[in-house]
Amino acid sequence: MALFWSLVVVDPLIILSTVFFGCISIVVSLFDKKGDATLGIARLWARSLLLITGVKVRVEGLEKLEQGRHYVFCGNHLSYMDTPVVLSNIPVQFRFLAKEGLFKIPFLGTHLTQAGHVPVPRDDPRAAIKTMGQAAAIMNERAVSLLVFPEGGRSLDGVLQPFKEGAAYIAIKAQAPLVPIALIGTREVLPMGSATFHRGPVVLKIGDPIATEGMILKDRGPLTDQARERVVAMLAVKGPS
Repeated sequence: MALFWSLVVVDPLIILSTVFFGCISIVVSLFDKKGDATLGIARLWARSLLLITGVKVRVEGLEKLEQGRHYVFCGNHLSYMDTPVVLSNIPVQFRFLAKEGLFKIPFLGTHLTQAGHVPVPRDDPRAAIKTMGQAAAIMNERAVSLLVFPEGGRSLDGVLQPFKEGAAYIAIKAQAPLVPIALIGTREVLPMGSATFHRGPVVLKIGDPIATEGMILKDRGPLTDQARERVVAMLAVKGPS
């Protein structure tokens, strides 16, 4: 639940919910070796956030996911609300790539490590490759899915940016399907640079999983392009798919 510590909010109820669930999560993570219980707490927090802010989420394509399988989810990144929306509405065990600096914070670092989240070095390409290998190993060892925002950060203007190849690299390494997702409306709910939430509808579209069985790491470029094209297509359709 790295978002607990990176999201600045002004609503007292959101602050209370964040502190409450954050403290519980840190304590539980000390005893939760698999990270499943910790994720459950994060999911409760995310749902409370949506309830408090009055955000209504419509999910399309959930039937495309098979129960018991794990995936690499990749999509557009518009707002700090993206993670709570995905966490609340896709019922699979998730892990996240989180900023390396968060792992150095007392208690929080222990929580993130115990839960199975993966630290991301920003300025060391070799370390980044090692990190992606670790993420793939965690996926297979713990049978969990991974959420990646391949633009590398939130879009400043709301326009979809080029995708980095990390999500495709991890999916191929883990031989797990790569699932493109599209988020619509989160930028209006919580604009970048703002601490004020706005009520409004959000749509989460889940695309068809892209199989990676038999792919090698050299295929990550075309796979990245394919995933981005599918996100573009989903964003272009405003009505129900």
